[in-house]
Amino acid sequence: MPDSPRRVAVVTGAARGIGAATARRLAADGMAVAVWDLDGTACASVADEIAEAGGTALAVTADVSDSAQVEAAVTRVATELGPPVVLVNNAGVLRDNLLFKMSEPDWETVMGVHLRGAFLVTRAAQRYMTELRWGRVVNLSSTSALGNRGQANYSAAKAGLQGLTKTLAIELGTFGITANAVAPGFVDTEMTRATVARVGMDFEEVRRQMCERIPVARIGRPEDIAHAVSFLVGEDAGYVSGQVLYVSGGPQG
Repeated sequence: MPDSPRRVAVVTGAARGIGAATARRLAADGMAVAVWDLDGTACASVADEIAEAGGTALAVTADVSDSAQVEAAVTRVATELGPPVVLVNNAGVLRDNLLFKMSEPDWETVMGVHLRGAFLVTRAAQRYMTELRWGRVVNLSSTSALGNRGQANYSAAKAGLQGLTKTLAIELGTFGITANAVAPGFVDTEMTRATVARVGMDFEEVRRQMCERIPVARIGRPEDIAHAVSFLVGEDAGYVSGQVLYVSGGPQG
């Protein structure tokens, strides 16, 4: 990649949880980070935190499933921070339900944010990467891509992201761009806690049960995922592409 004062990263869904941890980590790695989320107040808070720590960040509020908003947001990032050459597609929502109870809006919302969103943002950002002949794309999949009760929409979207990732690796590799997916297991985030509460379970009991199943005997932290992303978007990962990295504490039966 040509010399530049600082690489620019875009992290979607970066207002909290895995996205926020990833934005902080990439800023600590020396990148200028666009903290992108539909929740403008929360993403501004993360961006301010990065700035207070000595980093460079821009809060971006846009709906990843809206093509016009995506194009405008990526153009703004390129104008205010510089050409985005690192992209982490993390934005996501849950609309869990058993198949016979799942509505079409539940299906479409999850597909729109996870799969359509990753497609739109990657399509908008790749033009800067191909021009510079260097880039990194990381899509956030999930162990749920392997199937999970009550998550037909989410599982399908996360599996779709793995297929998208492999295709991006094939199409963009000749331009010096890698594409990989990170598939977290059970991670302690606000979204996870809200899901547990929604089904009427106690989070600490769920944590105990999960720790009995996970080989490393603990549940994940957002920072665990951020560390994996940091490696995949770095210079040393230039020969790693089209891969799905499960960050889940080990194989689980």
